Amino acid sequence: MKRRVFVGTAFAGLGLTGVSARPPKPKAGDIPTTAFGKTGVQVNIIAQGGARMDLFPDVAAAAQHIRREYDLGLAYFDCARSYWGGRSEEAYGIGLRGVRKNVFLTSKTTKRTRAEAEQELASSLKALQTDYLDVWQMHDVRTTEEIARILGPGGAMEAFEAAKKAGKCRFIGFTGHFDPAAHAAMLKAYDKWDSVLMPVHAADHAYLSFEKTALPVAVEKGIAIQAIKVFCKAFLLRALSPRECLTYTLSMGVHVAVCGAGTQGQMEDNIRTAQSFRRLTAEQLADVRSRAIVGQGVYTGPAMEYWKKATP
Repeated sequence: MKRRVFVGTAFAGLGLTGVSARPPKPKAGDIPTTAFGKTGVQVNIIAQGGARMDLFPDVAAAAQHIRREYDLGLAYFDCARSYWGGRSEEAYGIGLRGVRKNVFLTSKTTKRTRAEAEQELASSLKALQTDYLDVWQMHDVRTTEEIARILGPGGAMEAFEAAKKAGKCRFIGFTGHFDPAAHAAMLKAYDKWDSVLMPVHAADHAYLSFEKTALPVAVEKGIAIQAIKVFCKAFLLRALSPRECLTYTLSMGVHVAVCGAGTQGQMEDNIRTAQSFRRLTAEQLADVRSRAIVGQGVYTGPAMEYWKKATP
């Protein structure tokens, strides 16, 4: 399902009326920032997700999209070596050529051993046309067995610590969307995380909830929290407006909402929402959660959040 096509749809909901069909273009450089956990770095509260680069016909078109977003003022770009068979990183490298030092750039590896992770980091840096990442992340952690392998002798953590020491990455973190219990365990298993990435959205509470299980651990530790699945692969748009989805996520104590915008109009919507963001009250959060579930009907749970593990 496509998330949305027309510019301006994000302004539906939350009591807004009388919005022009053609809202003004966001003012460049005026995207709110926040402290990225305990790192001391200020970052945009929204980011472009690299997984959606595969919506474009080729690398050149994706690179043009990235550059247009940079020109809008966006300075946070999320990626992974596995996205689009490595072409997402290539698009970022081309699109951000000459402005690398002005942006916050992340990538990820699915490798679990030191040697494999180091090889993949070298490939990422080459494709991204940079000599360092702002955040390098262990991608898609799912099980306690993976955690043991990553943190054990010869595991990927050795590559991450060495890369940080060598200046090939400023910060280290991990990601996942499969099992909130495994996420919480990973947060507790290592005490030097700089960041974590997890699903945070209005329907998460109803099924294998990261909001209930993993998010409180990350908040307690004070590390930077990146939110994904903000729109639930567009499933949530059956019940909520894009603006409601993004406002909910930003109200949950996260530092950055990673948005998979596939058009300039979608990102302009996201930027306008970020620019006017006000944290929802407890009553408003409860209302959005309730409408997300009622609106989803049979789509609530594994039929919608297919990226989470299946319960017995």
